[in-house]
Amino acid sequence: MLHVTDLSFRHGERILFDRAGAAISDGWKVGLVGRNGAGKSTLLKLIQGEYEADGGDINMTGRMRIGSVPQDPPGGDIPVIEAVLAADVERTSLLAEAETCHDGARLAEIHMRLDEIGAAAGPARAASILNGLGFDTAAQARPCGEFSGGWRMRVALAGTLFSDPDLLILDEPSNHLDLEAQLWLTEHLKRFPHTLLMVSHDRDLLNDVCDHIIHIDQQKLVTYTGNYDTFERTRAERLENDAAQRAKTEARRKHMQAFVDRFKAKATKARQAQSRMKMIEKLGAVVAPPVEEHINLSFPSPEQLASPIETIDQVSVGYDTGPLVLKKLDLRLDMDDRIALLGQNGNGKSTFIRLLSDKLAPREGKLRRSSKLRIGYFSQDQEESLDYEGTPFEHMNRALGPGVPEHKVRAQLGRFGFSRERGDLKVGLMSGGEKTRLLLALATRNAPHLLLLDEPTNHLDMDARASLVDAINDYEGAVVLVSHDTHLVKMVADQLWLVAGGSVKPFEGDIDDYQAKLLRDRNGRPAKESKAKKEKKEAKAAPAPSPVAAADKPKRGHLKRAIEKAEKAMADLNKKRSEIEARLADPATWSGPSTVATELQKEKQRLERDLAHAEHDWLVAQEAYEAA
Repeated sequence: MLHVTDLSFRHGERILFDRAGAAISDGWKVGLVGRNGAGKSTLLKLIQGEYEADGGDINMTGRMRIGSVPQDPPGGDIPVIEAVLAADVERTSLLAEAETCHDGARLAEIHMRLDEIGAAAGPARAASILNGLGFDTAAQARPCGEFSGGWRMRVALAGTLFSDPDLLILDEPSNHLDLEAQLWLTEHLKRFPHTLLMVSHDRDLLNDVCDHIIHIDQQKLVTYTGNYDTFERTRAERLENDAAQRAKTEARRKHMQAFVDRFKAKATKARQAQSRMKMIEKLGAVVAPPVEEHINLSFPSPEQLASPIETIDQVSVGYDTGPLVLKKLDLRLDMDDRIALLGQNGNGKSTFIRLLSDKLAPREGKLRRSSKLRIGYFSQDQEESLDYEGTPFEHMNRALGPGVPEHKVRAQLGRFGFSRERGDLKVGLMSGGEKTRLLLALATRNAPHLLLLDEPTNHLDMDARASLVDAINDYEGAVVLVSHDTHLVKMVADQLWLVAGGSVKPFEGDIDDYQAKLLRDRNGRPAKESKAKKEKKEAKAAPAPSPVAAADKPKRGHLKRAIEKAEKAMADLNKKRSEIEARLADPATWSGPSTVATELQKEKQRLERDLAHAEHDWLVAQEAYEAA
């Protein structure tokens, strides 16, 4: 479907791609990963024709419709629902033509095509997508211009999804979404029937949606089968094997070189020495892999304070003289708390963070803090206050105040991956990830007892996110976190507080329970009983075994064997399909005779049919087993 061959591209003085190649088959869901600055967004632009490659080819089969989220989201007076409907250019064009067409034959063609693309169901489908992304019926009728930039980006995303392209290209699609909308997007992308190419630093999204990963590594494109966890495991194994092979080659070289050094001057051994010298030359140079720079983040730890460090007693809060956003809050924070805030955007999570940080005063009730309490506050909005002509060193020097020695300023920046060289670089020239790290360094400069983090992972790559997890877990103060990154929440939070209905209350359960609750609420299903409670109730209500039930045991044994047989067949077929997909992903397959690739694609289709039959057999046997 999409073939990248010998791609070369230079951005300024940097070479991003050097004879890189990859192949993406129809229906694949591909995650494009790599370090910040590796060229992920650049590759998406090259595929869409926004940039011109210095060398190589990017080819697509047939007339492929490509869809991506536009940089400029819709605004003005156009209603949200109309903006989404307009994103399907073919549907919009055909409907407009039908209004003015007087040619009966052409009109018949138009209506036939409108029927083929499901135009009549368009408004309902657009409304469903918008609802999933957080727009209720009233919001869908409002003009786009009334919404903030983040919400208008959701409208743009909704339009791209509605257009249902053959190749869907997404660059960090979850950045502007809360957890509820992100959960919906994950389910939608899992059901997406066409090809997906997505850049994301969200591990859970890549794991749940993607069946292939393309890694930008040393200016090449390396394809892996499986989700992100599988990619990490496979790559680690490959690197380990490569290291072992290099060590083996180097040991062999040293052994032969020792022989040459010892016997090259002896006439009786001269021929053997010459032979080994030729073998050493054939081995070639042992090239060590380039050392990847890893960013290690660490927060300075404060002295311990007695708990509670902050008490919220019947507090209500709002903005200026407007309505109250949160009412009658009754909570406390302890020194060892790790709390993640849940709830839809607009429910008051950022308001609560501002209350804790003393940036918003209570309108009612009492908020008591330890007299020694220091608070660190991080928000992406703080980027607007950065001086783009200043350097990280100058920012930190001003923040720490006069009289602080240079080495202490450098030490705080060093905690967040800033070398002397990067610390003296103008902020305007830094990447988004570096700006985020600078804001984290500024927020923690005075070793706060309470750290408030409002979406801290935006712009951070996978390595930096993993380092942030370690930094939070090693930190000895309290943390209150707002994040749509479910992996981060799982790794660092031991309490969840739900912000909803004008209140903040502890949520009983973990992040998986919360996601399950969201799905139940969306589908209108009642909450399920816990497994233990259900088993206990069933055991209590179950009658004594009857002779008929005893007679059913042989039947259940037969069904169990049928289930196991189907499961084995599914595993074998999945393995064969993965092998075929790996061969189809190899550029060498496509550079040879076309019949090879054609036969592989036919074999893949046959395997998928067999797999569907095996899954059906398994489902039938499983249902019969449970019924028996």
